[in-house]
Amino acid sequence: MAWVYLFSAGLLEIGWAIGLKYTAGFTRLVPTILTLASMAASLALLGLALSSLPVGPAYAIWTGIGIAGTAILGIVLFGEAATAAKLASILLILAGIVGLKLTST
Repeated sequence: MAWVYLFSAGLLEIGWAIGLKYTAGFTRLVPTILTLASMAASLALLGLALSSLPVGPAYAIWTGIGIAGTAILGIVLFGEAATAAKLASILLILAGIVGLKLTST
């Protein structure tokens, strides 16, 4: 169950990172509330996951999911450049996440 918590926490990290863009500097109420709720839920789920997972790999996986997902959604939602170097870097992050998962208990 800890891995489900961790994966869910990573998805919520993507949600709040993308949500920050929609808050317009915390001037828009609904996006701000949703972003803050995503932050809190992400941290809560990470805390639950850390009760039985090693902190190093779990934290790296959490941030890796957030980094890769946010970068991909930046390309899709905001038209950010999808250069070969950026896409290769995202693939390296994903490979690192898989490697950490395979080597963790």
